[in-house]
Amino acid sequence: MPAGRSPAIVSRRRFLAASAVAALLPPAARAGAPLPIFDAHIHFSHDAAERFSAGEAVAILEKAGLKRALVSSSGDAGTRALYAAAPGLVLPSLRPYRRRGEIRSWVDDPSAVDFLEDRLRRFRWVAVGEFHLFASQTGKAVPRRMIELARQHNLLLHAHSDAGAVDGIFAQWPEARVLWAHAGFVGPDVVGPMLGKHPNLWTDLAFRSEHAHEGRVEDDWRSLFAAYPDRVTVGTDTFTPERWHYVADHADWTREWLADLPSGLAEKIAWRNGEAMIRPHLANLRK
Repeated sequence: MPAGRSPAIVSRRRFLAASAVAALLPPAARAGAPLPIFDAHIHFSHDAAERFSAGEAVAILEKAGLKRALVSSSGDAGTRALYAAAPGLVLPSLRPYRRRGEIRSWVDDPSAVDFLEDRLRRFRWVAVGEFHLFASQTGKAVPRRMIELARQHNLLLHAHSDAGAVDGIFAQWPEARVLWAHAGFVGPDVVGPMLGKHPNLWTDLAFRSEHAHEGRVEDDWRSLFAAYPDRVTVGTDTFTPERWHYVADHADWTREWLADLPSGLAEKIAWRNGEAMIRPHLANLRK
């Protein structure tokens, strides 16, 4: 103990310092519970389902402290299995892929439409995607039919796309609601104008790490988050089975950099934006 300071004074100063730090944390963290996460980018494809049972996968999501997970898979069986195991946690999204390796071929494959129409008729979904689509492909018959099906069934579109394809989706369906995967793998200088142009566009930060370093949010991303506080979500992207081992670590890392933002903004990005984005589509699950 420093000379000349009573235990009471030292204790009081430590209490005040701890209180100041706690005030900067999101409410859930201040209460001792981890900040809930809406993970907008989870896959449980056929190869992951061979490694993990539905129960094991759900346990991983729960351990990570996820409030919700938007789940899709190559082959829809994995998504349906997870939804059946945890309907309060899992939000089912339908990819146009039957197996891994169709991310390039699906846009020219009419059987992808048959698959989508069959699964939309038989099962319940909140979204279509994640699908890979680029500007030069948006006029093709298969993607156009997929977008039309999303319109008919009130589905969010989860697009792994360049900015031109996002524009093309809205050109076909101006009232579409689109989640732009990976923030387009472009910088805030592109993401910001896109969010400004399209009021029904959200973006996920899956597989993006350059926006935050050592728990600090970079200035250009901080400005984007402040300008569009209601339109950014987070995601893990379990695009290979091995990525399932990092779901909890990714959630913890997300909480770490979110703690560098004002608590209200942190909560929005962590889970409130995802909840607001998906809310108009939840009625599909009650039909």
